[in-house]
Amino acid sequence: MHSELAALWQGRHDPEPDSPRWHQQIQPLAANCAPGVAILGFACDEGVRRNHGRTGAFAAPAAIRRALANLAWHRSGPAYDGDDIRCDDGDLDAAQLRLGHQVAQALADGHLPLVFGGGHEVAYGSWLGLAAHAQSEGLRIGIINFDAHFDLRDPSQVHSSGTPFAQIAEASAAYGQAFRYACLGVSRASNTRALFQRAADLQVLVREDHSIQADSLSARQAELADFCATCDIVQLSIDLDVLPACEAPGVSAPAPYGVPLRLLEPLLASIKASGKLGLIELAELNPHHDIDQRTARVAARLVHLLTLDT
Repeated sequence: MHSELAALWQGRHDPEPDSPRWHQQIQPLAANCAPGVAILGFACDEGVRRNHGRTGAFAAPAAIRRALANLAWHRSGPAYDGDDIRCDDGDLDAAQLRLGHQVAQALADGHLPLVFGGGHEVAYGSWLGLAAHAQSEGLRIGIINFDAHFDLRDPSQVHSSGTPFAQIAEASAAYGQAFRYACLGVSRASNTRALFQRAADLQVLVREDHSIQADSLSARQAELADFCATCDIVQLSIDLDVLPACEAPGVSAPAPYGVPLRLLEPLLASIKASGKLGLIELAELNPHHDIDQRTARVAARLVHLLTLDT
């Protein structure tokens, strides 16, 4: 692990026995590693810039690593860091292809890829790798996105953080995949009628932010279980702007309503319990607008939840 990356994995050392933290357990990703969790950073602002959002997501992978480093370690399996795929030159398509290659390699090596974006354009790059793996293994992909936005904008003019799932819909047939997409936490105020219609045309499972309440959790969990039953492997995409702005201020597009963490966590736990998680990604953290690392800490907590041994 090079020195710049290693510098992110710093934290306290506890005197009590059996008190490891993430920074003490993380290892560099290399060939022939035992299967575990493989972190891949996608340091990219280009999609957000093209979508006229608040730039700053380029710095997100480093911020998530810093927040995760000091969390208590409760895994038995290993965790690795495969460093960042960077988009320094504005060539988003090339960066997404590089990410896809790294995801496919991690899956081939038996790892669970854990991708830290970057804008939500990360989802298309991640999917390219998952789709290549699924094609070779004969697996049906399902995508579950927690997001205030559909990200189904028309990709014919420009690829951005607003188009990844539309791009996936277009590319799915080439990989022998049906487009199975669930989007939960959608804000009607933030998505046009045209986007709602596109979601309907693509038969997306849509649940708006106001439909996720304490008294509806069991219904939402049942719907997610039914969705997972239609596929063999799940791409879980979490856009941190699905959370209320008070919990996640450091995002490209803060949510005035959102789905609070106390409701989001049980839904994520139910997806994890399906045993079909094949890829996890976190998107849209913008450290430049974060407050007291609040959003980065939420991201790290979600990583902790989703990577606990079952």
